[in-house]
Amino acid sequence: MAHFNPGNSVSDHNLDYRHAENLKQPPAPDARAALVVAHPGHELCVHGWLETARPVVFLLTDGSGHSGQTRVASMTEIITATGARPGTVYGRFADLTIYKALLAREVDLFVRITEELAEALALERIDYVTGDAIEGYNPIHDLCRLVINAAVQLVNRTGQTQVENFDFSLMRRPDACPENLRAGAIWFHLDDDAFTRKLTAMRAYPELADEVRAGLDGDRLELLRTYGALFEELEPLLRDLGTEAYRVECLRPARREGVDDFSLTGRIPFYERYGEKLAAAGRYQSVIRYEEHLRPVAEALGRISR
Repeated sequence: MAHFNPGNSVSDHNLDYRHAENLKQPPAPDARAALVVAHPGHELCVHGWLETARPVVFLLTDGSGHSGQTRVASMTEIITATGARPGTVYGRFADLTIYKALLAREVDLFVRITEELAEALALERIDYVTGDAIEGYNPIHDLCRLVINAAVQLVNRTGQTQVENFDFSLMRRPDACPENLRAGAIWFHLDDDAFTRKLTAMRAYPELADEVRAGLDGDRLELLRTYGALFEELEPLLRDLGTEAYRVECLRPARREGVDDFSLTGRIPFYERYGEKLAAAGRYQSVIRYEEHLRPVAEALGRISR
């Protein structure tokens, strides 16, 4: 076990930094890190790591959803307080812009974003990156992971540097990690001071009040109203949460094969079933589907990053 003392970080001695001996190039205390997420708010999942790593942060959308209300200012306040800083791609797109591009199969847009991210990772001399995992819950979350994987591949194939690639769970417990990945994962165990700062940041995020109450306090009523019959699929995930679940943060080695999970297993992503529910209610005109809309992006990004 290695204990990481980040020097001038605000979180000195607040984290127990663990990595496995068999990890090829475990991030050193002074390693240059990047965070890449789809929506503002995802940074809260790794708040303790943010304070320690102080990464360059890349943000795909403004988190406005269908409300049109951007969450970028709230995220910027969080990352600034932790010593992180925004990267070149940062809240540039409204959610609706990305949804429309997916439905129209505008793969060139996502190729350009990937190439820009790769260029930024190279210029920043990033040693490791972490970001959203593919979970089938939100298509933009999964798209973000496709972009991360391809950007890392683009950087690594130059041979000038090698970027390690990690992900973290958004829908499950923050310490959720498949058994076969646990040896290569990086674990952060927050002490009371770091944990208090994290909980304070979560509860102060105005646009995520319902989600925070559901995760920390078990207040599921608003989510039940939102998801209706599909809530039964989310309820087991929420049942496993609670305040203490957020004390541990886990960065897992990202798997390239995750891109094709839905094709290989035949599982229908949650976002398709939820989209069908909203389409039937007249709120959506079209449903984003993995095979029709995400898979073409995955294939295009695979071609440029081989």
